[in-house]
Amino acid sequence: MSQTLKIAISGKGGVGKTTVAAMFAQLLTEKGHRVLAIDADQDANLGMALGFSREELSKVRTIADDRDLIKKKTGSEPGVSGSWFSLNPKVDDIPEEYVVSKEGIRLLQMGGAAKGGTGCACPQSTLLKTLLNYLVTEENDAVIIDFEAGLEHLGRSTAKNVDALILVIEPGSRSLETAKSVIRLARDIGIEQFYLIQNKWMECLSSTDVSLFADERVTLLGSIPFDPIFVSADQEGTAVYNALDDGLIGSFEQMLEQLLEELNGIRKNVGVR
Repeated sequence: MSQTLKIAISGKGGVGKTTVAAMFAQLLTEKGHRVLAIDADQDANLGMALGFSREELSKVRTIADDRDLIKKKTGSEPGVSGSWFSLNPKVDDIPEEYVVSKEGIRLLQMGGAAKGGTGCACPQSTLLKTLLNYLVTEENDAVIIDFEAGLEHLGRSTAKNVDALILVIEPGSRSLETAKSVIRLARDIGIEQFYLIQNKWMECLSSTDVSLFADERVTLLGSIPFDPIFVSADQEGTAVYNALDDGLIGSFEQMLEQLLEELNGIRKNVGVR
């Protein structure tokens, strides 16, 4: 079943959310979706995980680099002449100076402060909220957003435009607590669909910690086993998808299929009401 998708991925730094974002972007592209991958983490790594070279990434401007754009667009209302947000941009027509494309995936990097003392990321956050509010998705469009651990980029007006929030966790109490905090904050702004992915999991570890989410109505999509190949891919600058064997790719495929099936079921139920 064809559908539009806006999926946000969050979690504590280093848990592997960028890996999940890159894999889902690649797999959705293979399914025929037009994918826009948004790197909303100041420590931008999504492009490398997708296989873009440093040279390719250096040719495009991040939103954070475009101070004139931030000044002009934050606070502007839709319909104001000259604002590319006011045109309700489609996934495939965001200006080329802000995106880089590779094998069917378009990457938009929000960026962040390049060095200490350059200010907070608040203007970029406001700009991303505006983009998510008015970005037009058509049949088979998919937007994958790689977030920081916080929800500064989201507000009540954008929450309704996110179909699902995926929390990536790893063994350890800090990761679990971060995920629970994000869920609480996300509920406050109206997000209702939460999904959990366990990363770096080993059979010798107990999975009973996941029971901490029993009262949060969170769906566990699956687990990604601990494998040094992920570290090697990162060190070598190789696209994650190209580095994995069929078994690991299959794990991501199963999780994505479950997510799509659940979202389809939710939409059908809403349509019946």
